Amino acid sequence: MRIIFIGPPGAGKGTQATKIVERYQIPHISTGDMFRAAVTAGTPLGRKADEFMKAGKLVPDEVTIGLVRERIAQDDASKGFLLDGFPRTVPQAEALGGALDEDGLRLDAVLLLEVPDELIVQRITGRRSDPETGAIYHIEFNPPPAEVADRVTQRKDDTEVAVISRLDAYHAQTAPLVPFYDARSVLVRVNGVGAPAEIAERITAKLG
Repeated sequence: MRIIFIGPPGAGKGTQATKIVERYQIPHISTGDMFRAAVTAGTPLGRKADEFMKAGKLVPDEVTIGLVRERIAQDDASKGFLLDGFPRTVPQAEALGGALDEDGLRLDAVLLLEVPDELIVQRITGRRSDPETGAIYHIEFNPPPAEVADRVTQRKDDTEVAVISRLDAYHAQTAPLVPFYDARSVLVRVNGVGAPAEIAERITAKLG
């Protein structure tokens, strides 16, 4: 099963990705982890990516595509993969599609986890963390116990202004992937509202 996972920030992709890779026994390939692994391994593409990252620049698409091709050629991806965090734009999707064609591979699904913006804002802005234990709470859905309530904190990028900015970037850059993949008959829409177990069941029903 070769899957690309897309959806807005805070949609719950991380939680569902864990369940998907366990069910299908495929690796979860996030671009951040992939970059770090390539840099640590000292591969030619990893060294190129490292140069850009150290300079505070975005890694060019052609380098990222090369890293993706290297990663999905590894033995653990022989039965498929879950690609998360790439592509983020239509040009990246076009380049990735060309690379997969060259390698004789095809996507089985582009999984879109759909959650309304207002719920995303509610989910993220309500998150709080305990600096002593690392536990994560939500002021509405999972309030911190009284004994730790006074010390929980909110991350700087979990404020409403920051969340709306991230959503704006998603809609401008990544949301156009939806019609792009829909036109190629690989888009699978899943309602991302509800309990994690319910969402996982919906995903399983759609993917088979």
